[in-house]
Amino acid sequence: MDQTFQAVLAAIASFFVVSLILASVLIICKSEFKQQRRTDRSIPATRARNLVTPNPNHRPGPTTSSISICDSATFDPSLPHVSMQELVAATQGFSSDLIIGDGSFGLVYKARLNSGAVVAVKKLSPDAFQGLREFRAEMETLGKIRHPNIVKILGFCATGLDRVLIYEFIEKGSLDQWLYDTSSTEGNDVEPRLPLSWNTRMKIISGVANGVAYMHHKLDIPIIHRDIKTSNILLDADFGVHIADFGLARRIEGSHSHVSTQVAGTMGYMPPEYLDGATTATMQGDVYSFGVLLLEIVTGRRPSFPFPGEDGKEVRLMEWINKMVEKGKYVEMVDASISKDDLHKATVMEIFEIGVKCADEKCKNRPTMNDVVDHLKKILE
Repeated sequence: MDQTFQAVLAAIASFFVVSLILASVLIICKSEFKQQRRTDRSIPATRARNLVTPNPNHRPGPTTSSISICDSATFDPSLPHVSMQELVAATQGFSSDLIIGDGSFGLVYKARLNSGAVVAVKKLSPDAFQGLREFRAEMETLGKIRHPNIVKILGFCATGLDRVLIYEFIEKGSLDQWLYDTSSTEGNDVEPRLPLSWNTRMKIISGVANGVAYMHHKLDIPIIHRDIKTSNILLDADFGVHIADFGLARRIEGSHSHVSTQVAGTMGYMPPEYLDGATTATMQGDVYSFGVLLLEIVTGRRPSFPFPGEDGKEVRLMEWINKMVEKGKYVEMVDASISKDDLHKATVMEIFEIGVKCADEKCKNRPTMNDVVDHLKKILE
C-alpha cells in the first residue's frame, strides 16, 4: 500500500478517535450540569436569602465547620422564639429604609415581630465572625444582664455566617442625635428637638455612670465596654439612659485587672495610653471615655472636632477645657443652648472637675466608677 495512502488513513482514524472522545466529554458535562441545576432548585428560598458570601480574608476557627443549621435563643420570657426567617421578613430583607443606627460591626434596624413586639435588630458584618459556641456563650452572658441603664439583649439568631442580635427598642434614639441633630423624623412629620436642659444632662450623666459602675463593680465577671460615646447612649421616653453596643466589650476573667486585647475604641474617647501603644484594655480606659463623654454633654462640643479657642486658634475639646479650667472659667464652657440663669457656679465647677479627673492622661490618677457615682450623688441630690 502506498505510504501516502497509509498516512491519510491514519490521519482519518486519529480524527475519528479524538472526535469520539470530545463528544463523550461533552455528554458527561451536560449531564452533570443538569443534575447541578436540579440540586440548586431544590434549595429553599428562605435558605438562599440567608446565604452570605464568605469574607476572603477570614480563616475559620475550630468551631466554624460545625455551623450548618440555624441556632437561636431568647433571654426574655415575654419574647417567643424568633427565627432568622422572621427577622428577615420583619426587616424587609434588612432594608436600608429601616436602619436606625450604625453600631460596632453592623447596622441596626427597627423591626416589628410576629408577636407585635417592636425591637432593634443588629445584623453583624462578616468581619465580626466568630465560632458559634463562643458567640452563644457571649450572648447568653450579656443576655442575663438586667440593669435599668444597660440596654437589654433579648436574643439572637445565627445561620451560616450570619449573626443577628435582638435588642429592646429605645424610643428617643441616641444621645448623639439629641446633642447635635436639631430635627426628628417620624413618618412624614418632622418635629424639632429642643436643646437638652441642664437637669436632663445631669440625669443622663448619672445614668451612664451607674451603668458603667454596674459593669465594672457589680458583676461576678466584670465587663469593660471599650466604646463609651454619645452614639452608644440610648434615651427612652423619659430620657433614661440605656448603654448600648457591646460589640467591643470584653469580660475580665478571674482576678485580673485587665484583659490583653487589640486596641479598640473611637478617636476622641480613646484613652491616651491606648494611643501610646498599650496593648491592654482596662477599667481605667472606660473611666477616661466616661470623663470625655461627661465634658461633651456639658459643653455640647464633639471631642474629636477642632474648633476656635479664645485666641482664635483651633483646639480640641480636652485641650480647650484644661486651659479654661486653669483660668477658672467653668460657666463659660457650658453649652450655649443652656440657660445660665439658674445654674449654680459651685455645682458646675464640681461637675467639670469630675470630668477632668476621669479624663486625666495618667490612668492611675483616675477615680473608679463607684467613686464617680458617689460623688455625683453628693453633688446632685
